Amino acid sequence: MTVQSFCQQSFYDIETVQEIKIYFEESNWDAILDDLFIAGDKERLTGRIIINGTELTDIGVRYKGFSSFSVDRKKNPFNIKLDHVIDNQKYDGIDKIKLSNVIQDPSFLREALSYEIGRKYMPTGRANFANVYVNDEYLGLYTNVEAVNKDFTEFHFGSRNNPFFKCQPDMLDLDGENANLSTSPGTTVDEYMPFYDIESDEGWEELLDLITTLDNNIDDLPQLLNIDRALWMHAFNYVLINFDSYVGYAQNYYLYQDDNGRFNPIPWDLNMSFASYRITDASEHFDGFSIDQAKTMDPLLHYSSISILPRPLMRKLFEQDRWRKMYIAHIRTITEEMFASGLYKERIAAIQAVIEEDVLNDENKFYSNDDFYTNANSTVTDLIQFPGLTDLMDARTEYLRTYSGYSGAPEYLATNVGPSGFEVGDMVTFTCQTTDADLAFLWYRATAGGVFEEIQMYDDGMHNDGNANDGIFGVDIEATSPIIEYYFFTENASSGRFSPERAAYEYYQITSDFDYSQIVINEIAIVNTNGATDAFGEYEDWIELYNSGESTIPLGGLYLSDNADNLTKWALPSEVLPADTYKIIWADSESSQGNDHANFSLSNSGESLFLSDLNGTIIDSVVFDDGIEIDRTFSRIPNGTGPFAETPATFGTLNNTTSNVASAQIETFTLYPNPAIERVKITCDNTIKNIVITDLQGRIVLHENSIGSDTYELVLPEVEENILIIKVSTFDAVFFEKLLIAKE
Repeated sequence: MTVQSFCQQSFYDIETVQEIKIYFEESNWDAILDDLFIAGDKERLTGRIIINGTELTDIGVRYKGFSSFSVDRKKNPFNIKLDHVIDNQKYDGIDKIKLSNVIQDPSFLREALSYEIGRKYMPTGRANFANVYVNDEYLGLYTNVEAVNKDFTEFHFGSRNNPFFKCQPDMLDLDGENANLSTSPGTTVDEYMPFYDIESDEGWEELLDLITTLDNNIDDLPQLLNIDRALWMHAFNYVLINFDSYVGYAQNYYLYQDDNGRFNPIPWDLNMSFASYRITDASEHFDGFSIDQAKTMDPLLHYSSISILPRPLMRKLFEQDRWRKMYIAHIRTITEEMFASGLYKERIAAIQAVIEEDVLNDENKFYSNDDFYTNANSTVTDLIQFPGLTDLMDARTEYLRTYSGYSGAPEYLATNVGPSGFEVGDMVTFTCQTTDADLAFLWYRATAGGVFEEIQMYDDGMHNDGNANDGIFGVDIEATSPIIEYYFFTENASSGRFSPERAAYEYYQITSDFDYSQIVINEIAIVNTNGATDAFGEYEDWIELYNSGESTIPLGGLYLSDNADNLTKWALPSEVLPADTYKIIWADSESSQGNDHANFSLSNSGESLFLSDLNGTIIDSVVFDDGIEIDRTFSRIPNGTGPFAETPATFGTLNNTTSNVASAQIETFTLYPNPAIERVKITCDNTIKNIVITDLQGRIVLHENSIGSDTYELVLPEVEENILIIKVSTFDAVFFEKLLIAKE
């Protein structure tokens, strides 16, 4: 099967227009925001906000943008920081809201549609629409765009503290190189600071290393740059003629270094895509281009023609024959899936239907109602010409389908992998049957989020590939973990093709069969101040896993996470855990310290912890909703099988019921029946104070206080979930147990 990570949140649901009401005490709020923007210090005006009926106080607001802002405009773009004063204040998991005023786009479609397309092929923000009010005055319909911030990188890359840059110069130079990743500024990091805005605590040396390697040592570049991700970004920009980007003035993109040490480009600021921006491409069209020229824009100008200003992230990559074929393959995928198929026209109609009434009600929009309807298909002329989306893209599709390397690529007749029941250490055979392929390559990895390794496949009859020269390519690799993720690339003299087509953002996977249920979360330390230390002598949170079964289990292919919406947040190391053996994971958000350091930490104010496989199957979980005493832990009593109780720490050893808690207290704790349908009976040796039931996301679904008895029968709430967590508190201990809900 193919795999793609994604997240759904209602705040960015394209089918729903959000309502955002901002309130300031200052009646001259507009003038204050104007002054703050002009000062350029990114200071904010404090106010409150009501989002879809939910009120948040002490938020920080400023204007944003470049050409989209003006002191003479009623409708300016907003940057809203929800946690401006109150730490961790969020709405639907979001702490920053970015609202664009839909200038340079009579259709109202460009930004939201472009982000929707981009998300199919690479990590790209989400976007929809919001009606915005200030002090109950309606300003109009805005585009609501997800911020590319540390929450974004944590979701897409599993980390948040690595080198992270917004590639946008302090002052855009219309005759300069800007954030083009060339070595022109010099040899020291100080010389690059005016062109790149750092979003992390450190990282300048890493950025300079990337830039110098890109310009001077292409052979080492794959170690520092996700080449495939860069090719996808270029393909996206050229197909959609999104030139307010790296292509044009070398701006409006991010770079984030993943845990593998590779920088990943992330597209940003797509409001002038679909050729709304036609000023430059730093090549033949350095003085701008027309709509007709946009339709036939050559996607390899920075290979086949000149670069007036250096664009090494294109030219250096395009000069490599295989990377160039991969780039054209990505162009083919976007063009065929979205445009040749007509899917984009369906999406235009669907989005128009969602926002039509709100666009008509927006008296501060920059174009007329007729322009809104017209620009989806035909050119609208204002100060400049805005091409109609379908007129532009139908012609562009026709042009690209005739482009050299677009046609004639190998076709896949079949792909196979086996044996299906492989074990770690076995040789696994991969084959692909193709037409017109001269070369074939397998890209594979044994750890989710790791780097795909490339290995050549052969059609010689000696690699489990059938007969020589029969069009079937094969290769054998040793399985080093119970999961293998992979994709294929085949090529001939002119063209190449991936399988799956959206690789490497999507890929295939094969897994072996293991009884993972014998791996349990056995003990967790949340406030470790004077207990065990890691290899760096630091007191950190830790998680103890335990193999409670009788056979050795590989940990590769398993994941720990503190986020139910991102269960594959951190991949366990590719090693084995023998029976009756413990494994300590340091939950310290410092994955750079080793493969036993997770990319998250635990919170004493309430947390969820999940152990799962790649398919999202939860193997074990712990949910706790309040604090724990310093240097004590939550431990399974009895060891490996029982419910969780607060105990002294037993780092990497047996959770001893005799020394930790009274054994009688544990032995008489019962939860019956389990699974349950409508009722459950709880019996404990000590008096029960309260009972809390939560779902796996930590949301409370039932809370019973002041029970005052050692036996209690609960009527279960009606819930959709099949698994709940029940917490029982006595005067001496706290217990957690998983409660299965049986459906009638």
